[in-house]
Amino acid sequence: MSETKNGKMPLIDHLNEFRRRLLKAVISVFLAATAGWFLYDKIITQLAKPVCDLATARAVGSDACGSLYINGVLGPLNLQIKVAILSGIILAAPIWLYQLWAFIAPALHRKEKRYTILFLLAATPFFAFGATVGYLILPVAIKVLFGFTPEALTNLVKFDDYLDFVLRMILLFGLAFELPVFLLTFNLIGFLRGSSILKPWRVWLFAITFAAAALTPTSDPITMGILAVPLIILYFLAGFISLLLDRRRDKRKRNNDSAYFDPSASPID
Repeated sequence: MSETKNGKMPLIDHLNEFRRRLLKAVISVFLAATAGWFLYDKIITQLAKPVCDLATARAVGSDACGSLYINGVLGPLNLQIKVAILSGIILAAPIWLYQLWAFIAPALHRKEKRYTILFLLAATPFFAFGATVGYLILPVAIKVLFGFTPEALTNLVKFDDYLDFVLRMILLFGLAFELPVFLLTFNLIGFLRGSSILKPWRVWLFAITFAAAALTPTSDPITMGILAVPLIILYFLAGFISLLLDRRRDKRKRNNDSAYFDPSASPID
């Protein structure tokens, strides 16, 4: 990775760096997707529980499992490929999140790059926590959505559409919970001050609420609230922690500046 004398990276080097990071991210997703391919049965059994207990259906030799079905000759193969890819994206999240951060890191000073470890230590559990929340609210979301089905009708759901919905929801919640991690990391490297984070709080609240309404696969207020409320709390928490960090940095800077200036010293003749 080459840099100019001013520490700036030329455009061609930015593109090469982006290609290198993207390739590593794709390889990590591919390897994780391979694991998802072999764990396919366990994954779909676990994810289908809000609608159907696949393990019980197999044990009793049932020909149907709730309202789920697979359509077409290529349906089973397409389903396994889709589950493997989406599972790979979720399982490899710590690696491609690091690659995203590493693409930004070359523009940082050496002192600021030490926060890479802190970013990784925080990004992984926050993503896992968000993904877990997304999985735990699945029964509620599915029950609400199925509740819109008229009583005289039967709701048949394609299995691949259902699992696509489930995995996208888990991925969305995992990514959403990365918001405070990025805000705090940008504050630590001096890119964002706490006041800059909290001053437009009305805009942030609207953006979080709008994103929860627009991006969640369901349209019910329960699911949107479960996503929006924790994000709003984490946003304010990240902002207040950033204010405390700014105060410490400003105090340290004032002490350093006063150390260079001694008012008791006699002027030079």
